[in-house]
Formats: sequence, structure tokens, C-alpha cells
Amino acid sequence: MTSQLNLLTDVEGVAVGHATDLKLGSGVTVIVFDRPATASGSVLGGAPGGRETALLDPAMTVEAVDAFVLSGGSAFGLDAAGGVQAGLRAIGRGFPVGDVRVPIVPQAILMDLLNGGNKDWGLHSPYRDMGYDAFMAARHGPFELGSVGAGTGATTATFKGGLGSASAMTSGGHTIAALAAVNAMGSATIGDGPFFWAAPFELDDEFGGIGLPANFSSPDTILRAKGINLTATTIGAVVTDAALTKAQTHRLSIMAHDGLARAVLPAHLPADGDTIFSAATNRRPLASSADFMELCHLATLVMARAIARGVFEATSLPVEGAQASWRDRYG
Repeated sequence: MTSQLNLLTDVEGVAVGHATDLKLGSGVTVIVFDRPATASGSVLGGAPGGRETALLDPAMTVEAVDAFVLSGGSAFGLDAAGGVQAGLRAIGRGFPVGDVRVPIVPQAILMDLLNGGNKDWGLHSPYRDMGYDAFMAARHGPFELGSVGAGTGATTATFKGGLGSASAMTSGGHTIAALAAVNAMGSATIGDGPFFWAAPFELDDEFGGIGLPANFSSPDTILRAKGINLTATTIGAVVTDAALTKAQTHRLSIMAHDGLARAVLPAHLPADGDTIFSAATNRRPLASSADFMELCHLATLVMARAIARGVFEATSLPVEGAQASWRDRYG
């Protein structure tokens, strides 16, 4: 079942903020933890871009992070984490090193430089300021989906991409939720129609409630991709309120990639940078190993649903020749 808002912020102690620039055709989304969260992640795309991703390996020393950043801008967008660090440092957050605190802010970026927005920003990219603005905008509770934040300039092979989220609750009362910026090289929809690959996992008509087509045919499964010389990427995070080890948290990121592969066809291409972070806020202990198995299962489902919602909620950019959204065609 879904929980509360069907958003990442259903996990207690998690806030989300966006910075959106429709003229630029890009943006930043920040996930801020009220207190450091056990964190990990997995990179399965062939063309990733990230910051502080190596420390998320379960073998590395640092176990907790203060925030995650998802951003457009390709490699230029990596400036955004600096803005988030500035905001965290100002409130005294960060990993203690002597008498200094260093905010730990892993980041993943997606490629949205060719979507028609004005990328002529001068000497320095705007992403550091956008990262700070997104941090300052971070709130608990409701937040926007679609063409906002990191999903602002996102596209897919068939329709405009965007930012999506979904949540669920285990039978033992643990909350797990996902957030995804869908900029896939492949497609979240089946063939040339309106149906989503993630339809079997949909709850409460969250992405239209139209189900699957009556019949599948070979043309429905042919390769649909943006192009040969382009890069893409679906980036996101899965977060739970359960108390987990770093190794268990890493496993959640892998399970969430299963959700990506169920929601986008094809996924993890050589030109995708598919990266999924994972975090545990450690507010509710697990009662048994079965509890963790259920969290793993739901990590797959909430990520698949979040990806479909990102495309379903998206709107086209206000620029000439912008990619049409699902809603443009199917309302």
C-alpha cells in the first residue's frame, strides 16, 4: 500500500527542495536528511556523472550522508553539490574532521544540454547557486513532480521526462520511498502508445490507471532510443526509515535498479549514466530478516512507480521544438 502523500517525504526526517529554471531548461533537486543517514548507492549505466559516489561503496569508511543532490547540466551540474554544502555548513552540519565539519553530499547528474533551453550562462555555470536555492527550499511534506528540479529538462526516447516519486509501507510498518529524475535513453512507455512498462505495479491510478495494452507485439519491444551520439541517464534515490547497515542499504540500491529496468526499456545502456542512491534514516529497527526482504521487494516497486510518475506528470518545456509530454498527447 502507499503511505500518506505517496512521496519521498513520507519517510520521516526527509526533506526535498527544487530549483527550477525553465529558460535554462534545467534544474536541481536536493534530498536533505534531518540527521545523517546511512547511505550507499549503485551505478549501472555506462556513462555516469557523479560526485562523492566512491565513498558510498560498502567497503568505504564514511557511512552516513547529510544530503543527496540530483541535477541537470551534465558535468557542469556537478557544481550544485557545492551550493548544498554551503547551506549545510552554515547550519553546522557535516562529518567531523578535527574542529572542522565537512558536509557529505553525494550527487548524480543527467544530460539535458540539448533540450532547447538557453545554456549560454557565461563564465560560471548557475548550478552552484541553484544547489543552494534548492537546499534552502527543502521542506518536509508535499513537493512538486514533473518538469521541476532535476526533472526540468529531462527527456526520454518517446515523451518528455520528469521528476517522479512513490512510497509504500511494509507489513511491519516501515516506510520506503523513491524519487527519480527520468531522462532515459530508452522509453518508459510501450511502443507508440500511452501504456507504461511499470503498469503492473501502479497503485491508486498514480500514472493514469490505464493498465497494459490488450496485446503485445514484436514492434512494441524494438529498440527506441534518443540517438547514437547522445547521453541520457535516469538518476534517483530510494530511502527507508528502517535501521540498516551500509551493506543492507547498498542492497536496496541494487533492488531499486531492478525497478528502473522494469520501468524503462532498455535501461543501463552504454550512453545512460543510471545511478541510484539509497539511504536509511534508522528510525525503526527491523524485527526479522523477513522485514528486510520485504523492503528489498518494495524498493523495486517504488522505483518503477516513481519513474512512470515522472513521465506522467511532466510538461513540455516552453521552447520551440520541445519534446511533447505524455499529457500533450493523452491528456
